[in-house]
Amino acid sequence: MLSGVCSSNRRGWKFVFICAAFIAFCSVLSAQQDDQNSPNIQAHPALGGAQPASQLAISSSGTNLSHATTADAKDDHPVLVKFGPGDLLEVSVYNVPELATKARVSNSGEIYLPLIDYIHVAGLTQEEAQAVIEKRLEDGGFVRNPHVTIFVDEAESQGVTLLGEVAKPGIYPDTSDHKLYEVISEAGGFTAVASRNVAIIRKGKPEPIRVDLPRNLADDLSGNVDVLPGDTVTVPRAPIVYVVGDVGRPSGLLIDNGTMTVLQALALAGGTNHTAKMGGVRIIHKSPSGSMTESKVPLKKILEAKSPDITLHADDILFVPMSGVKVAAGKVGDAALGAAAAVTVYSVHP
Repeated sequence: MLSGVCSSNRRGWKFVFICAAFIAFCSVLSAQQDDQNSPNIQAHPALGGAQPASQLAISSSGTNLSHATTADAKDDHPVLVKFGPGDLLEVSVYNVPELATKARVSNSGEIYLPLIDYIHVAGLTQEEAQAVIEKRLEDGGFVRNPHVTIFVDEAESQGVTLLGEVAKPGIYPDTSDHKLYEVISEAGGFTAVASRNVAIIRKGKPEPIRVDLPRNLADDLSGNVDVLPGDTVTVPRAPIVYVVGDVGRPSGLLIDNGTMTVLQALALAGGTNHTAKMGGVRIIHKSPSGSMTESKVPLKKILEAKSPDITLHADDILFVPMSGVKVAAGKVGDAALGAAAAVTVYSVHP
């Protein structure tokens, strides 16, 4: 009886071992199939030491993300802000509170710091200035392995300067990451006689950056370019042609986006009145020195296409006298100037 039980037990254990072996075989086979289906993973040699996270960041395509970021930064041409006269700097040395100080950059580009006296920082970036101060502290034996931090309290040299025909010309600080339209808005907008041919003078650039803006800035945003710290934006006075005398609407006409002829100017000014003296029309030219010259306009011949139209220039005054009104010799220019000073200026697009 005992023999039969033992024989039965042996058969049971054999069955268990066979099942276990079969399960193990299936597991190995499944693992091999998973390895074949999974992406190839390259074995790396033992790491010699810790690396920055930026160097270990790998995208799913195998591209180093830190390299992509660097390339993007190069494409954007980042501008490093440099210190200049007028900037107020807060300098501190780690674990040495006695050396913390505030200093304003002088016109010669220097700041005064305890222990190391005057140091030139104009034209240096934040990192460069910190390195120079650290070297002076260590070379002088004042601080061992110093760690210097500079904060900018007032960036006077980094403001944008607006000159010319804006409501409030001046220096506007804290204009980093600003656009041209925003800076013009901060200055109160354009004056009535402002040209839209704006120039941006940038440090390190031999020629100004010229931007043609629309009369209504909201109509076209293509001119809303970046304005960098230290830029100077100049808004010149637009060329104006004055039409005065016996015309329908004496006017000052802005022509910064084109040219204008005598007939165009008269049409925009409402034409001549029926009392106008057609043979007495004059153009008064004012030179940069302030002297004035007069030239006759054969208006009848121009209207009859017997004489070419005349192109007017900036600050020209087209004077149309009234019939029966005599103007003393040499006084036509004075009369025209007086009339031009009282007209309303209009923007036109010839």
